[in-house]
Amino acid sequence: MTVELRHLRAFLAIAEEGSITRAAGRLRVTQPALSRTLRQLEDHLGIRLVDRSTHHLHLTPAGRSLRDRAAAAVAAVDDVLDPGYAAGRPLRLGHAWSALGGHTVTLLRRWRQAHPDTPLELLRIDDRSAGLARGAVDVAVLRQPVDLPDVRTVRLLTEPRLATVPADSPLAERAVLALADLVDQPIAVNTATGTTTLGLWPVDAAPATVVPVANTDDWLAAISSGRAAGVTTSATAAMYPTPAVAYRPLTDAPEVTVLLAWRHPPRHPGVADLVALAHEVVAG
Repeated sequence: MTVELRHLRAFLAIAEEGSITRAAGRLRVTQPALSRTLRQLEDHLGIRLVDRSTHHLHLTPAGRSLRDRAAAAVAAVDDVLDPGYAAGRPLRLGHAWSALGGHTVTLLRRWRQAHPDTPLELLRIDDRSAGLARGAVDVAVLRQPVDLPDVRTVRLLTEPRLATVPADSPLAERAVLALADLVDQPIAVNTATGTTTLGLWPVDAAPATVVPVANTDDWLAAISSGRAAGVTTSATAAMYPTPAVAYRPLTDAPEVTVLLAWRHPPRHPGVADLVALAHEVVAG
């Protein structure tokens, strides 16, 4: 049997929907037909991709491993077949949170001035690769390395970490804070894309309570409502200024390295220009 693009699209739809029934509806095929397509792909690869033992489908470890590579392959084919590609489709810059902080607007404006015929789209995508793994973006802003094949990265800058506390907290009255000052506070942790873990604290002096959240909006809501405190970087303070929270320098937390990452070879002809401009902007 020859594997075709429809096999990968079928697998990705099932992975995203968590249900063959919903995936079949999305692809406008019958459920038996979609099940056969999935089985053909599994037979060809000689591995089980989907665990069907429960009502809600789950990907096997092999399925999770294939998902990102399949998504990137499908996205690459779609780019090649897109009639607008040669005419100059937008350059997509992904980020999981806070983009480039205070440099973001400058980068967008300078790109628009220098490349008026190639729009730069800033996309927040709530996964650790900011959409790069599944081919949703051409360049990604990362605050932690990702293990992806054929990906190049460059160091762009470092950001100091800040404590984030409710504006009416006694801690907000202090000019600077240390990690020890947050030990008695519940800590909001973005478990999907964040860089804060209890590993920042000594093992015998870590906060006892974690408030897990899925994205920056929920993280800010948890802190502004008084449910928790948090740790972030200067980029978040620049992108999300709000009277409901106070950002304070942390004296003993390591800085966070910001990377730019892209597939090699680049998926868009503007990637090199964007990387160069980003370096100019942060240097300025």
